[in-house]
This record gives sequence, C-alpha cells and structure tokens, in this order.
Amino acid sequence: MNLTDKLKTIVPQLSPVPGGGLLDSDALLQAHEQPAITSIRLNPGKPSPAFEDNAAVPWFAPGGRYLDQRPVFTLDPLFHAGAYYVQEASSMFAGHAFRSLVDRQGPIRVLDLCAAPGGKSTLLASLLQENDLLIANEVIQPRAAILAENLTRWGQMNTWVSNNDPKDFERLPGYFDVMLIDAPCTGSGLWRKDEAAVDEWSADHVKLCSERQKRIVADALPALKAGGMLLYATCSYSAEENEAICDWLCDHLSLESLAIPTNPSWQITATRSAHNQAHGYRFYPWRLKGEGFFLAAFRKPEAAEQPSRREKHKDKGQAPRKSKDETSRWKPFLDNDFSAIERNGEYYAIAAAHTADLALLQSALRIKKTGTALGKIAGKDTLPDHELALSIHLSQAMARLPLSREEALLFLKKEEVRKDNPAKGWQVATFEGLGLGWGKWLPNRMNNYFPKSWRIRMDVR
Repeated sequence: MNLTDKLKTIVPQLSPVPGGGLLDSDALLQAHEQPAITSIRLNPGKPSPAFEDNAAVPWFAPGGRYLDQRPVFTLDPLFHAGAYYVQEASSMFAGHAFRSLVDRQGPIRVLDLCAAPGGKSTLLASLLQENDLLIANEVIQPRAAILAENLTRWGQMNTWVSNNDPKDFERLPGYFDVMLIDAPCTGSGLWRKDEAAVDEWSADHVKLCSERQKRIVADALPALKAGGMLLYATCSYSAEENEAICDWLCDHLSLESLAIPTNPSWQITATRSAHNQAHGYRFYPWRLKGEGFFLAAFRKPEAAEQPSRREKHKDKGQAPRKSKDETSRWKPFLDNDFSAIERNGEYYAIAAAHTADLALLQSALRIKKTGTALGKIAGKDTLPDHELALSIHLSQAMARLPLSREEALLFLKKEEVRKDNPAKGWQVATFEGLGLGWGKWLPNRMNNYFPKSWRIRMDVR
C-alpha cells in the first residue's frame, strides 16, 4: 500500500479541529504527494555568505532559509563547522514565539525538556544573551550524546546538556524562566518526511501519547517559576495531542493561555481549545511551506512569594573547583571572560555568572555537557579539546590553517592535510573562516585530532 492509500484510511479517523472542523483531507492528500520542504537555520555566531540569496522562512527571518533542493549535508564542510542547522521550517515558529513573548528583566534560564537531536535547542541558543543559560535535556542517553554533539557544533558556552527524566526537574523549583516542551507525539505532521510514522499511527497511539504528554508537563512544571512562560509543541495533527492538552493545562495546572502575534500572510491556522478557548497555532503543509506542527504558549500564574533562587538553593551542591592559574593557562584560547572548571582531569569554560548555577545543577541533574570543553593539561603541554575549535569564542589570535573544500573533506575524514605545512604546532583547520577541528603539525607529518566518532565515512570524491 502506498502513502496515499495509507492516508486515505487514516485521515477520516483524525478528530475535528476545535473551531476549524475536519482537516481538509483532499488538500492533505495532495500535499503529501509533493516532496517535503528542505530548510536550514543559520548560526548568527558563525556568519557565512553561502545562503544569503535563499528565500527566508517568513516567521523566522532572516535566520531561517529554504533550499531549492536537498544537498548531501554530510559533504558540506559548513555543516560540520556549525554554520547552520538543518531544521524543519514550521518548527522555527518556536523561535518567533520566544522573541515575541519573553519578558526580559535580566539574565534568563531556559529549559528545552525533550531536546534531542537539538533543532529547537540551537534555535533558542541563537536568541540568548551572554549571561542567559540554556539547559537542553534528553532522557535517552544515546540521543543525549547526539544532542551534545549538535550543540558543540553550534559553539556557545551558555548551552549545557542534561540526561534526566522530566520528574527530576522538580528538584529545581521555580528555577527556569522559560520552558519548551516539544512533547513526544504520534508524528502525523511529519508523514510527508517519515512514512514510518504512518505505519505506527492508531487511535490507541494517539491516546497513549496524550497521556504521556500530560505526565511530562505535570512532572516538569514545578521547575518553571511563577510568571514564567511555557511553550508546548507537537508535530501532530490530532486535537487530543494539541488543543485538548491545552484545555488540560488550563484546567489541571491553572496555566494562562498566551496569544502569539502572527502575520496573515504566513498562512498559519489559529485555533482555540474547546473549553478554555486557549490559543493554538497549526501549520498545514497544504497552506504554507513547512510540515505539520502545533505550538501553544502559556504563562504560569503568579503564586505566593518564593525564596529567591540564591536563597532557596544556597546550601545545595558544592562550588566547582576553580584555579586562577588554570584559568590563566586557557586564557589564550578564548576571547571572552570565563572560569575554568576542572572535572576528572578535563577542563571546561563557563561564564563566571554561571558558577553558582553549576553547583546547583550538578547536585540535582546528570549533566552531560558543561559550557565549552577546553581540554587537558599534561605537564607543560596544553591539549585543546575539539569543542574549542568549534567555539564562537575561540581567540582571534589562535593559529589557523584555511583549507579548500577538498582539503576540508579530507580533514573531516580524519586524514592528513598539508603534511608540508611550514607552520608547526597546534592550528585550527578552517573552511571559509570557520573552525573544523585541531591539527598538530610536526616537522615530517600532520596529526589530525578530529574526533574519530565524528569522521565522515562516505566517499567524498
């Protein structure tokens, strides 16, 4: 049975959209006969002219860009350098909601609860200020490793990764200013990209996802401060996973629905939930250039006065080790101010403003990635970590070796590049000005320190 025939049996089973009637089944079927849209989101910390002529995603301009065709991203050195993230266009609306609704009165703490593989984490990271902090969490350990890898490419010091169940965050009452929950769902909005989601769809699966979504939000919500903002998202068409969840959040968790400003030209479908008239925003691939997506925003109501973050947690955790000499040792590698934190022989750079956050978070969560990994110290030698080469804060004074595309791909395969390089010692291999990784040049050879687990395995010719 082909995709169209499968959808003909499923679409009539989808629940009516509150205020919008049944889905337009003819339009849905027609849209799913067309190829999926390819889009990327540019990294503002790593500017590149490569995609400046591509059309912008209207609800996240100018960072979101459409591509006319899907290239082999594995063979693009700019992808490995973190110049962009391959992200579905509709989901970039979460960034528009963040920019429109976040109330800034100083540094903010943000949680992306179900973060892997990192699309929305890198999206939020692009909108942070230097002393803001993002915790990107993923409960499944292998997926948490992929998340950390993608955030490493993005290159920011203020994005950390945790590996925890949502319920673990109740140990951090009132800690976060913003919480994004891109909840596990049936994935019906991605049928055009993932035919396996069609085969897995059933009414029972919708019900299972709905119950899971309620549990996830209820478990994590204590970590959101009073007055803080929750963004709830799915890639599902089912009202049980979208508007019905909005009603449940209002009824059972007393959240207040927020309207997100939109432009009529974007062709986003605004909905209201059945009982509380909560605002929801649906993306339909037959109306706009993107896949199926749903987003709603809420405010956690003000409650009785809570102890301040510092007072509430002042006795939890121990301050991480810091050495002025060790920090000084790493100063030549980074241009911004930081503190060097040592853990098990490895050194990490974090903003000085986040030292207290680290002590608290280490006492409450399993932290998998902290700031920017600096590397190791072996006697008089300093061994830089791969993360340093990808950091947007890498010192401009650091020695760099510009590579052609062909040389860059060889480097990314972990092969030798320019064995006769006259400059010796540690250098950052770069492509179009962006770091790819470390090489160390000796009198008769080049040692390629690109991570073995990251190397390109396909033929680059």
